[in-house]
Amino acid sequence: MRRFLPFLLALLVTTGLGAAPASAVAPAPAKHQVTFDKYSLMLDGRRQVVWSGEFHPFRLPSPDLWRDVLQKMKATGYTAVSIYFDWNYHSPAPWVYDFTGVRDMDKVLDLAAEAGLYVIARPGPYINAEVTGGGFPAWLNTQAGRARSDAPDYLAAADEWLTQIDRIIGRHQYTDGRGSVILYQIENELAATGTAQRNYVAHLHDKVRADGIAVPVFHNDKGRNGIWVPPDSGVPGTVPGQVDLYAFDGYPGGTCRTDATPGNPNSAPDWGTYGPGGAKGGASASPNTPGFTAEFGGGWFDYWGSNGTYPCTAVRQGPGYERVFYGTNLANGLTIQNFYMTFGGTSWGRLPAPVVYSSYDYGAAIDEGRQLRPKALTMKELGSFLATVPDLAKMDHGAPVTPSSAAVKVYHNVNPDTGVHFYLPVHSPSNATTDDTFTFPLSTTDGDYTVPVRLNGQDAKYLVADFDVAGQHLVYSTSELMAQAAGTVLLHGRPGEDGETVLRYATRPRVDVLSGTVTTTWTGTDLRLNYRHDGLARVRISGGGRPAVTLLLADDATADTFWAVSGLLVRGPDLVRTAHGGLWTALTGDTKAPRDLEVWGARSPVVVWNGTPVPVRPTASGSLLAFRPLPGPADPRLPELTGWRAAPGSPEAAPGYDDSAWPAADRTTTHSTTPPPAGQPVLTADDYGFGTGDVWYRGRFTGSPGEQISLRYGGGGAGMLQAWLDGQYLGEHVLPSALAAPPTTGTAALTVPEGLRGDGPHVLSVMVRNNGHNQDGGVNDAHKEGRGLISSSLTGVVWKIQGGTADPVRGPLNSGGLAGERAGWHLPGFPDRAWAPAAVPAAAADPGTTWYRTTFSLRIPRGQDTSVGLTIGDPAKPRSGGRYRVLVFLNGWNVGQYIGDVGPQHTFVLPDGILDSHGRNTLALAVTSDGGPGNGLERVALTDLGSARGGVPVRPVASPGRRP
Repeated sequence: MRRFLPFLLALLVTTGLGAAPASAVAPAPAKHQVTFDKYSLMLDGRRQVVWSGEFHPFRLPSPDLWRDVLQKMKATGYTAVSIYFDWNYHSPAPWVYDFTGVRDMDKVLDLAAEAGLYVIARPGPYINAEVTGGGFPAWLNTQAGRARSDAPDYLAAADEWLTQIDRIIGRHQYTDGRGSVILYQIENELAATGTAQRNYVAHLHDKVRADGIAVPVFHNDKGRNGIWVPPDSGVPGTVPGQVDLYAFDGYPGGTCRTDATPGNPNSAPDWGTYGPGGAKGGASASPNTPGFTAEFGGGWFDYWGSNGTYPCTAVRQGPGYERVFYGTNLANGLTIQNFYMTFGGTSWGRLPAPVVYSSYDYGAAIDEGRQLRPKALTMKELGSFLATVPDLAKMDHGAPVTPSSAAVKVYHNVNPDTGVHFYLPVHSPSNATTDDTFTFPLSTTDGDYTVPVRLNGQDAKYLVADFDVAGQHLVYSTSELMAQAAGTVLLHGRPGEDGETVLRYATRPRVDVLSGTVTTTWTGTDLRLNYRHDGLARVRISGGGRPAVTLLLADDATADTFWAVSGLLVRGPDLVRTAHGGLWTALTGDTKAPRDLEVWGARSPVVVWNGTPVPVRPTASGSLLAFRPLPGPADPRLPELTGWRAAPGSPEAAPGYDDSAWPAADRTTTHSTTPPPAGQPVLTADDYGFGTGDVWYRGRFTGSPGEQISLRYGGGGAGMLQAWLDGQYLGEHVLPSALAAPPTTGTAALTVPEGLRGDGPHVLSVMVRNNGHNQDGGVNDAHKEGRGLISSSLTGVVWKIQGGTADPVRGPLNSGGLAGERAGWHLPGFPDRAWAPAAVPAAAADPGTTWYRTTFSLRIPRGQDTSVGLTIGDPAKPRSGGRYRVLVFLNGWNVGQYIGDVGPQHTFVLPDGILDSHGRNTLALAVTSDGGPGNGLERVALTDLGSARGGVPVRPVASPGRRP
């Protein structure tokens, strides 16, 4: 029979058997309701704990990989995804918008619904998000009116954006049955509360309602100041606004020290019902709406010149932090929690604000290469627990609980409708990392008990009592409940710790210990099981007046191999993405090595994994177990990078360079916050339409330049300037880094060689690297700070300026004004056969920019997801010492910037879709150096960031040969 199984499955698919019949006429979308009270959000009257993760599709420019990330979020326990929409990403000019390709926001919202995730939509207009300008398009920098106010020109621009994005979000609302958007944010961290801002918030509210947005709207309050609460809040000291819900953000976990070690975390705050209350107490600022953290720290961003803290942050805000901090929030009634970030991704191209470099990994649960960190599996434990115990959506304080040890405290809540009890033991204070064994009294309708608990290190336990699950009545358990499916219940605890579970029956049931060491006692109506969390114990209980049940008692690591999906419980794979039942059980997912496959709840004995039938056998614990492990991935066999060719890339430095077609930089007025001194022309790049990337200036003058030329410029974080006088290199200036809030303007004082101090005529050539516009977090028009040259010490200069233009395929943030970018040297179709062969690594470099190009072919095995990175230099060293930087272009896409002497990033993700995993790729590197030995390009190599057999189908993002 087994050999005919593939044919049988194919026949069933061909004939349509086992599939849901297609309707002749599509039914009209169903209408739904999103309501709320002080406890929780309610969807069609059903209470919902919203367990959300932040994901920015603009930080992953490969739409098919959006499906990958969203499926991973759903699989790891999230019920919702929060999405920023970046105005800047879609609009290179007023009334010019692009929502195609990597900017197709309809697609990402469709994929979220497909994955089974609700959506919290956050379209701005201002988003912050460590993106250039805080999400404002570069063209907004030249406006006269103050942003984030009721200035007419700003409101007109904001309305323009909202008209575009609301048209998309509106057709994906849960309320009309066409999508899964359940909440909408109308502004972000707007700390100013003057009349201009009150008018602005009211205008935004009216605008989005007029655009058809029907779901509840909110604002995200930075730091719990009680700002923009609903009008009926009634809490003294709050600032009301036109919103339905009050939301706030907080990052209480602390940051890694400069030596990139996790250190001791902060104590978890009470920002809800156990807190101090009042306007600044968190959720207490709005007592009539659910506790709502629009951003709660799931990591932290990193900045130019750091020691590279993402791996440290991933540990510091890892499993222990998640259990303690997120559990404390739940105990405090925060039933809408969004964790920022869940997948950070890449601030590719010119996307970063000055405070961050290309990687936005964030130490998140899903790393920049789309690999699940251990903290993602802890989130799966917590999210699965919430799905199994929906009673937590409505909780009041229970009777105070006094544990036997003063070193701990126990939160105690009770659902007033169902009587289910929730206990959260934590250290007191919660940042203690001791090993404490204690007891606490438990009193429910089942009776009075003394419960033993252990907390070792940073930890918290999510314990429920007086709860019905899988037809059983759980009196209490010191193990944490994770999932249930088809008469099977999974509980887990820390490795090596003892566990105790008490169930109630009318009569003594039969207990069969199928595996592991479990002892049972029967007292009155209570069945008590005692065991140690060590691997997986299996217990079958039948009789006693209840349906039969299988208890799976696991340590955390073993529990993390389980996946609750579509009513099934699946053990073994590294990821289970989807499950569909019928005449067979079809599963999709990933394996990073050979793995077991075991399924509980399957209605058919036929199991298919990633389209391939898997022979299985039934087990005594009610599951189907594969006869052989599922295969893991193959070696992707990444090639070495050879065959480099190079060409000089700073022709603008030559005195005779033809700049006749360049625009004259001769404006006399500007709305920049950094105007030039009186009598000097406006030089700032935004005023000439060059708001993104590098910009070149050429100035002609007569008279002596003097012994020194001073050039004030704006470059953003780790920005830089290079200058030549009459073709001779004067030097380089780099803005300071290794700061969380780096200076974004500076003055380069460059010595003029004695032979160039004559009366001229002279040509001064200047290149300024723009590493992003400031964000406008202070509502002070900081985004209007000048980029490019601001002023010079010279007089009588006739200036010309040249920057980049928007790439119609890759968007306005992909490239800038380097000569090679303007000529398409970064594109796959550029003919480089006339370039000279080049050696990489390069021992030295000429001042200015040199371009390197090569091609490589990949043959990643079909049905395998290998995340590929490009590594420059030595990853063990945050800074190489080489005074050079690299713009990395893969098939025309700018995937990031490396700065050797600033750091810390060495490895850049090459996302599949932009990367052709089954064909030829073009790599172009724009290397800008201070010149001389030690400042040349270091070793460049491809890196396997993680391989799995499985993944999702990925199509090319754009035609590789297409040129702007």
